Amino acid sequence: MKQYATGMAWGEGPRWHQGALWLSDTQGSKLWTDHDGRWKATRLNSPSNGLWFLPDGRLTAAMTHEKRIGVWTGDRFDTYADLGTLATGPLGDLVGDQQGNLYVDDVGFAAHTGEPPRSGRLLRVAADGSATVAAEGIGFPNGLAFLDHGRTLIVAETNAQRLTAFTVDDDGTLADRRLHADIAALVGSDARPDGIWATPRGVWVATTTGHALALVRDNTLITTINTGAAFPIACCGDGGGRLFVTLATTGGRPLAEALAAKSVETTVEVMEEAQ
Repeated sequence: MKQYATGMAWGEGPRWHQGALWLSDTQGSKLWTDHDGRWKATRLNSPSNGLWFLPDGRLTAAMTHEKRIGVWTGDRFDTYADLGTLATGPLGDLVGDQQGNLYVDDVGFAAHTGEPPRSGRLLRVAADGSATVAAEGIGFPNGLAFLDHGRTLIVAETNAQRLTAFTVDDDGTLADRRLHADIAALVGSDARPDGIWATPRGVWVATTTGHALALVRDNTLITTINTGAAFPIACCGDGGGRLFVTLATTGGRPLAEALAAKSVETTVEVMEEAQ
């Protein structure tokens, strides 16, 4: 891996679009990008989390604590869809299909405030802005990705330490829930999946406390990349063979302790992915 960018506290939701990288700094309440040729941040009033570009090129974001999907105006996120009456907890990752439908994590509880864990859900925001519950009973829903040209949706269940697959029906509803990969069994008991990215070879998984980036498919481990003391948070591809990974370092402190002390630093690393 080679270093691509620095400056973030906790880098989530990386997305590559038209020659530039975008990502959310959920701890720093900033949106980072190099779309104008240099890596810089825009400070937000409230942090974004998952990011996704709509088919028309607009950037949308899961606004973590505001329970809404925002759309980027160039200096702020205006409201694209209000989920205030639907979401039960903070919002996490975000992914969209070619028809403009968005799927977003409803985590279910605010871990950062000490709320006791409870199951999360997936919410679907249709292209017309209407929102429904797509799936329930998910153990801390996190990374999201499509396989099979949008016919399969994968969600990382962080607390359950697995990837779960759903069949996406023609109307956008989710069915046939099944195990896609047991991350604890394949990578290790400390591996907790966060961000994921789908490729023709399989799904890349950032395992945070597992200190590894893993490539899996159909409950088979294809390869792992050890990240040493760094915690891999999220990843994305550029469509041209490169994979971007956000890595957090804590100076040797336990992750939860470092997050509470706001002493975590994140870098973006890039590598060439084998085809």
